Amino acid sequence: MGGLTAERRAFREEIRFQAGQRFAVGEKSSVIAKDLRVSLRSGERRRRAWREGGMEGLRSAGPANSPTITDAQFAVLEEEPGKGPATHGFEDGRWTLVRVQVVIRRRLRVSLSVATVWRLLKRHGWSWQAPARRALERDEHAVEPWKKEVWPRAKGSRRPPGPGSSSRTGPASR
Repeated sequence: MGGLTAERRAFREEIRFQAGQRFAVGEKSSVIAKDLRVSLRSGERRRRAWREGGMEGLRSAGPANSPTITDAQFAVLEEEPGKGPATHGFEDGRWTLVRVQVVIRRRLRVSLSVATVWRLLKRHGWSWQAPARRALERDEHAVEPWKKEVWPRAKGSRRPPGPGSSSRTGPASR
């Protein structure tokens, strides 16, 4: 997940407060910006915020990537997977990020990117899930011989047959 950590936001807020104290005693923006190692443009933007709201105007507004749906909306969304993908018009029983994205758009009328859907689900403790049981159609009597006979041939060996070395100084290149 991108964005600043809470620690980094607090550090930046402290820099803004230092600037605010210096604005109050009349120091120039260019001197403050140089001393605090921020751009002049950033220093001027902070001076404007300080003029309009005082020290409180310099306080952090929180993370830029704040949740795009409310807790109440997420509560509505949490009920949807239990209804099953078929209820929402999907043919098989799998939930994918794209499908969750579609449900969010339909139910909540909010358009989110797939990456934002993933961050939203992760933030609320959801994770990808492997199937809890084997397919009903699975024929164990057919699978076991396949695993013993076909799979080893299909998988192949990692080593090429015969002696050799990939090194230019190894025995194969002499």
